[in-house]
Amino acid sequence: MISMMGVAMLRINKMQQKWRVKLAQALLQPPSKKIDRLKIGYLSKKYAMFVLPFVTVLREGLEAVVFVGGVGLNESATAFPLPVVVGLIAGIAIGVILYYFGNNVSMKLFLIVSTSMLYLISAGLFSRGVWYFENYVYNKKTGGDASENGSGPGTYDISKSVWHVNCCNPETDHGWDVFNALLGWQNSATYGSVISYNIYWIFVILTLLLMMYEENNSHLPGLKNLTLAQLNPMYHIRGKRRNELSAVQEEELMAKMNDQEALLKILKGEVSPPQEIKVQAGSSSDEVVEAEYHAAGEKY
Repeated sequence: MISMMGVAMLRINKMQQKWRVKLAQALLQPPSKKIDRLKIGYLSKKYAMFVLPFVTVLREGLEAVVFVGGVGLNESATAFPLPVVVGLIAGIAIGVILYYFGNNVSMKLFLIVSTSMLYLISAGLFSRGVWYFENYVYNKKTGGDASENGSGPGTYDISKSVWHVNCCNPETDHGWDVFNALLGWQNSATYGSVISYNIYWIFVILTLLLMMYEENNSHLPGLKNLTLAQLNPMYHIRGKRRNELSAVQEEELMAKMNDQEALLKILKGEVSPPQEIKVQAGSSSDEVVEAEYHAAGEKY
């Protein structure tokens, strides 16, 4: 999930036009049948600006409950106030910095830095997962939790060890568990954890290179009729090819959207209507609105 979210963050500037087209479709081309307006696809497009923050806040809230509840099983009640206060202060400080100084930072630079941090965390999680599997196998052989007994001889499998230091153990030395959680640090690295860490980064690099090639050439290397989106089985199951708009259709749709925005500004009094609009006596209100609509579109 973190890897997919990182790719989406890097493509925000590229996906802006795509989302504008989707929102324009939802606003200007509502389904003809009323029952189709209750489908998840239509609702997710129409209320995208509500769904995304709602899901994010809900996920973070559930995650906080799960982690705090897990810690609460082994810790006393006095262990909660300080971390909670520090977390609130840190969150508020970061929010204030982004609010007041965010305009001075390039959005592209901000997304690249934040995505790089996410990928460091994701690579650490992947490597740590492999390490725990290998550690579980070693614990089964020794009959106990060897890594929690210290950092000396007998606490790790020497046959699979790449490096080992007799300190900085995230299981026993407080403080190093932060690096373990964020970067996947282990004082006793195994072949599996090191190889998996490198494989993850190779996979991410190759994926980004393929995406860059596709953006420049509209197809994958050596496959002129294939894109990354078409490799997803859901692309064919949902019939997205049938719903894709051509470049001309997108331009027409966005022109209608711009016309509607201009008309709304006129009706709200934010701008003056063009001088070319002349309402003849006896014209219906629909004809007036239609005349303003087309005239506003030509001007704006």
